[in-house]
Amino acid sequence: MDWHRILTYWGLSADNGDEISIARLRDAKRQERVGKVTIYEIAKQAGVSVSTVSRVVNNKANVNEKTRKRVLALLEKNNYSPNVAARGLVTQSSKMIGILLTDLRTTHHTEGIYYIQRELEECGYCFLIINTGRGDEEKAQSVKVLRERQVEAAILIGSTFQSEAVKEAIATYMPTIPVFLANGQIDLENCYSVVADDQHGVYRAMEYLSRRGRRCPAFLVDYHTPSNEAKERGFRDGCAHFFPHSPEPIIREAGTDVAAYAASARELLTSHPEVDAIIASEDVIAAGVLKALNEEAISVPGRVAVMGINNSALAELVSPSLTSLDNRLLDLSITIAHNLRSVLQGKEAAKNTLVSATIREREST
Repeated sequence: MDWHRILTYWGLSADNGDEISIARLRDAKRQERVGKVTIYEIAKQAGVSVSTVSRVVNNKANVNEKTRKRVLALLEKNNYSPNVAARGLVTQSSKMIGILLTDLRTTHHTEGIYYIQRELEECGYCFLIINTGRGDEEKAQSVKVLRERQVEAAILIGSTFQSEAVKEAIATYMPTIPVFLANGQIDLENCYSVVADDQHGVYRAMEYLSRRGRRCPAFLVDYHTPSNEAKERGFRDGCAHFFPHSPEPIIREAGTDVAAYAASARELLTSHPEVDAIIASEDVIAAGVLKALNEEAISVPGRVAVMGINNSALAELVSPSLTSLDNRLLDLSITIAHNLRSVLQGKEAAKNTLVSATIREREST
């Protein structure tokens, strides 16, 4: 069989004798024949050419309506489904989107993936999701894996991907593939970002607490990430503007689990009994704070007001229900999906988009 002619027919370059592509196409076509009818057999049964069947499968024009119905009936009768691997080789399209996140246990991130997937799966895309871990070397290696899997685009979830190591990996392995960052930003031509305005959001939260009569706020944070650093800047700016007579901004590391969150809240109020409001960098940290205050019989919000960030489902499950800064995860995720789809269709898309946060007031303040 003249594989060079076939590659040329499907729009691939055969001039350089790309034996690897030829071998891969041969393997894909061999796999297509195992356990199901092939496009060649459908063409034979319908009494038409293979290219006609291909046009029907791909919903292309220039097919007689009677012929189209006959081919469609045979496709349905034989439970035909096209070989995605073979189609990807001949169309230069894998229809696969790569998604990287550092920790699958972070519900805020996995919820964002859910929204993105729902938006893009309607266009026929499937998804390769990789849990990278927090190390820069692991993240860079995961970028390389996405390139090896021939994804059409990549989405990086979380501000921790905003690093020099990841930037270098993208420039090396995916210099022309669209890369979208959720809550992060990398200065490369093929990188796009949609970022929650955490800094201004926390600043407005400080104004809100001041209006509620609070006099000495504190901030609890878990990991040092670009997003958390923006939240901390918002806290410091808010302290300077709305609490000018309070002492130096009180910021504490909260640890990385619920027991540590509760312990950090107890230590905070022991060392700073004047604190009457606590903002946590995540809702789950705020839930740990509420647990500690409940165990110590400290009234919320009477003695201490508590706020979280992310407006997750947890905010409505804890008691008292948690006031939280809503960084509009749904809007952020849908914006990424729409912009990515535009780029893949060859349309213009905003390079950098900023999503404003809003305060969801509940019982804890």
